[in-house]
Amino acid sequence: MLNQFVNAMPGTLPVALLVMSLGVTLDIGEGRDKPASAAWRRWGLIIGLLAAIIFAAARATSIINQRSAVNFPVLLAAVIMDIATVAIVINSRRLTTRWQQHAGLLHAANAVAALCIALSVFYALPDVILQLTAFVEPGESPFTSDMLLRALGFLLGIGASIIVAAICRTMRSTAGQPAFTFATAVVVALTAIQHLTAILQIAQGGMVMLHGTVFRMLVWLINHASWLIQAQAWVFAVPAIASIVAGMRMPSHGVDAAQDRKHRAFRRHAIAAAVWSLIAMIGVSFALTVGVAATRQTVTLSPPEQYSLKSGVATITVAQVADGHLHRFQYKAKDGTVMRFIIIKKNGGAYGVGLDACENCGDAGYYEKDGKIICKKCDVAINLATIGFKGGCNPVPLPYQAGGGKITIQTADLDALSSHFQ
Repeated sequence: MLNQFVNAMPGTLPVALLVMSLGVTLDIGEGRDKPASAAWRRWGLIIGLLAAIIFAAARATSIINQRSAVNFPVLLAAVIMDIATVAIVINSRRLTTRWQQHAGLLHAANAVAALCIALSVFYALPDVILQLTAFVEPGESPFTSDMLLRALGFLLGIGASIIVAAICRTMRSTAGQPAFTFATAVVVALTAIQHLTAILQIAQGGMVMLHGTVFRMLVWLINHASWLIQAQAWVFAVPAIASIVAGMRMPSHGVDAAQDRKHRAFRRHAIAAAVWSLIAMIGVSFALTVGVAATRQTVTLSPPEQYSLKSGVATITVAQVADGHLHRFQYKAKDGTVMRFIIIKKNGGAYGVGLDACENCGDAGYYEKDGKIICKKCDVAINLATIGFKGGCNPVPLPYQAGGGKITIQTADLDALSSHFQ
């Protein structure tokens, strides 16, 4: 349950904060005289979600094996839209004030924001959606307590992201537009950094070789990805402080009893919204630090074993893997990617050979516990009989030949699958 929670929340929280903050910043306020383009952001969310579902389904059924071929152009477009959206957010007050005088500019701003949302949702959500395929262990009934707990953790992770965004939104009427504009601009800028990091990861896998400061920066960003997500939540501390200040400055008494009640209600709302927002930020940090640490503290992948590598052929002796346990091996592809593959002897004498990665959970890897092969990321046990076949959380199949007391794998086949470790 905790695994599913801490995996679902990081994928959905940045999107929820992005949609919420853009909705507040580009809102023209109360009244019926709203531009038709205000609905475009909602359509961007819907289209991005539908595209993410289709892409996730294509990956789960192996229709698409090279996700980087789709993600790379999407990320390039996303970074462009992110930068444009930052500029729009900075000028949002001018765009929304007396918008009828420059309706075309506001329509263009909403169009860019809608594209920013659609591209961000499309990139972020497939990995979250693919967790649905890991709720039921192979051979088990879907109606088990373990499955229900996994589903509950998944739903709680998504629900927590939405709730955090909704709580921060309550400050829109008390924090003041400058504070919320600042927070929104930072959220979008951090989203751009996340997208740019993903682009550099893909490029580092074969397009370019990064060195020096740029490479060290990329490594830092990858290793501290959760910090960026926490920063997207904690940036709303600025509106929280502004909301508290506005509440404290509001006089308790007005010109009459009605205004007295209005002032006291504003003060209560301002302080309550700020306090609950700060609690939500603390909760995000707790989930992404303590929660993540709790799911990873006991799992350590076994070190890779030795094998023969000559003339483009990897050779593992049958005697080395005949004990029925998981054996892990490492290989450096032609593009420089460090890969892992696993071999295990299955019932009946057949061998399960595949990458130490799957379509759903990426290169998290597998480990053996109590005679079961378990995915490190989603904590689902893999049916031994299905190792070597596509689908679900199974290891990505790897072509091999067995005979003469050895198992051989062509390195060209490994090279072709290096994208699973990028």
